Amino acid sequence: MSRRSADRKPVVVHTVHGAPFHDYQPAAARQFFIACERWAARRCHHLISVADAMTDLMVDAHVAPRNKFTTISSGMDVEPFVHANDHRERVRKKYGISDDHVVVGKIARLFHLKGHEDLVRAARKVADACPNVRFLLVGDGILRQPLQEQIASLGLTEHFIFTGLVPPSTVPEMIGAMDLLVHTSYREGLARALPQALIAGKPTISYDIDGAREVVLNDQTGYLVAPGDEQDLANRIIHLTSHPDIRMQQGRTGQQRFTEQFRHQTMTKKIREMYQELLANTAR
Repeated sequence: MSRRSADRKPVVVHTVHGAPFHDYQPAAARQFFIACERWAARRCHHLISVADAMTDLMVDAHVAPRNKFTTISSGMDVEPFVHANDHRERVRKKYGISDDHVVVGKIARLFHLKGHEDLVRAARKVADACPNVRFLLVGDGILRQPLQEQIASLGLTEHFIFTGLVPPSTVPEMIGAMDLLVHTSYREGLARALPQALIAGKPTISYDIDGAREVVLNDQTGYLVAPGDEQDLANRIIHLTSHPDIRMQQGRTGQQRFTEQFRHQTMTKKIREMYQELLANTAR
């Protein structure tokens, strides 16, 4: 996006939501995308990162120097998430979830590198320890049938609920039906589902990737798990499933800590201030 001062001198700013290069692509493709990012960065006055992890990634790849980046959290309308529990009873009834079920939610496309297979394998251990657990998978994709077959082969069909693709406007009520949220993606700038769940007062468990560690704070708002560590993933889910008091405490901490940070008004205010400073500097 760009903006011009009174003398028509341009100020160009680029926002980094997620890097196009990552460790799970061929080396040639990775180098190509890094070169593209470097080319674009040289033509920007400044870059906004939605998480400090995105800045670290770009700096490490020599896309641009660190002083050319500012972190501004990606804003949203937080009110539907603050009031997510208003829909809890209705949504749980719709999906056959009873009061004694503890619902572990995941919001993501049923696609590669989203870690659904890891969650299913961990779920076998969780269900053995906590028979009242239910896994609510929000989203759809090409892996739905393979996942359903994997779930059936492990004897977990009754423990999993697939919602299919849902309108974005219904995501808050889906989170309201959950008791905690897991995020097992192997790459993501900062998954919006994490702050959304925390703003709704739900603790989160996430693979320790990219910006996740900036909102999932160990023993405060949830737990970080090393990518692919299915045993630790299962242990953390069992821990939160078995301790409603800890779920409530961590969820409350997340809501208090991140609601204001992720308000869209907070984001636009910071962006406006940054533009004003850049415009003032270029006018000199």
